[in-house]
Amino acid sequence: MKRNAIAAAVLASVFLLSGCLYTHVVTPLDTDVNKTVLGQKKGEASTESVLWLIAWGDAGTAAAAKQGGITTVNHMDREFLNVVFGIYTKTTTIVYGD
Repeated sequence: MKRNAIAAAVLASVFLLSGCLYTHVVTPLDTDVNKTVLGQKKGEASTESVLWLIAWGDAGTAAAAKQGGITTVNHMDREFLNVVFGIYTKTTTIVYGD
């Protein structure tokens, strides 16, 4: 009985804490990517935060398009980086187009 309780506690901890120490994922911001053409250019814009106290940056679509010299946006992705329960986080908008 005690073994089952320990196993259940370990499994619950793994599921609840997964991704809390380090997470780095890229997700699309489109829902219909069936016939998406990315384009010749790529632009990125980011926001960052440290210790949940200080945050800076502009991760907007316009900032990313300007950085890449893009006038027509074809597709967008969002990139998330999270380190140790959010002590450091970075969110990046990535745009593709011409």
